[in-house]
Amino acid sequence: MKKRYRLGVIGLGEGRSIMSAALQSERWELAQVCDLNEELCRQRAQEFDFHHWTTSYEEMLANDEIDVIAIYTPDQLHFTHIRQAVEAGKHAICTKPVLPSLDDAAKLLKFIRETDRKLFVGQSTRYFEPMLHQRRDFEAGRHGELSVVETHYITDGRWFLDKGWSRQQGFSWFYGFMIHAVDLVRWYVPDVSEVSGFALTSANTRAFGLEAWDSLRFIARNEAGQIATMAGDYALPTLGQHAQSQIGCVLRGTQGVTRAEYSNLTYYSHFAGEGPKVHSFDDKEPYYFRFENKSHHAGEYQNYIEHFADCLDRGETPLPDAREAVHTLALMEAMTRSVRRRGQPVKLSEVISEYGL
Repeated sequence: MKKRYRLGVIGLGEGRSIMSAALQSERWELAQVCDLNEELCRQRAQEFDFHHWTTSYEEMLANDEIDVIAIYTPDQLHFTHIRQAVEAGKHAICTKPVLPSLDDAAKLLKFIRETDRKLFVGQSTRYFEPMLHQRRDFEAGRHGELSVVETHYITDGRWFLDKGWSRQQGFSWFYGFMIHAVDLVRWYVPDVSEVSGFALTSANTRAFGLEAWDSLRFIARNEAGQIATMAGDYALPTLGQHAQSQIGCVLRGTQGVTRAEYSNLTYYSHFAGEGPKVHSFDDKEPYYFRFENKSHHAGEYQNYIEHFADCLDRGETPLPDAREAVHTLALMEAMTRSVRRRGQPVKLSEVISEYGL
């Protein structure tokens, strides 16, 4: 019988999905949830018939029965909430991005190195069904020698800006949205050494009083010559999910090519001697999308907390961990610098050295 871990959740907006994940998982027991908004706590209590809630994070930290705290609070609070959880003896799960910038990155890495507690960063796209199958094929060597990775995250996200809280200080389509495509590139080309690209702010985003880049295109490489491309559009009309998936990851190798999609439950493969195939996982839609529409990640969260439980069983570090998440942010900083330098290539070593990473 595998150990069952007890979970606390702070931040019950996005934390709604991980509440569902824990309640439906055989590896986890939901112990307590927390939010400053008492009305939201009561709403989640009614929705899930789960009544162990508090508005005090200190109370949750003092709960000796909690093994892991899952953090779904605003980005600028992540480092503080991670530090408090670890100092209270808990392991931690934190939604992406782990930090809103690299300012506290070296401090976070040092803090995590000095503890035996585990920090897992919730890059949910890695744990979506088509991406899981693509990764298994990659790890089995079915692509041969990998040459090119192509990722995108394209959606008309103007609905998001209709929510007043979304336009608070520091809003970024880049860190809130495109990070999914960047993380997928780093999953397959973790040693990216150089990146260049362009970005613009459309009139659609400026209409909300923002200057955040909403259309972005980048190309990256490592010293071995492998190439990666990343694309994002967030305030323009789309062709629709049937014509182009919201998130996509293409791997091109000497022996095969694959494409994994989100939120389509579809995986395409063409391996040597096998011919093109389409793999549909539509039967798993109720598992992945449990609430209205497809704006949540309950299925992916369940997959990654169960992976985290397996890692805790074995004493292993689940990925992405703090180091991997910080280096994704370093790549994004290099991408930002390239845009500001009118597309000039930027070395990752410049950022890593400057921030002491």
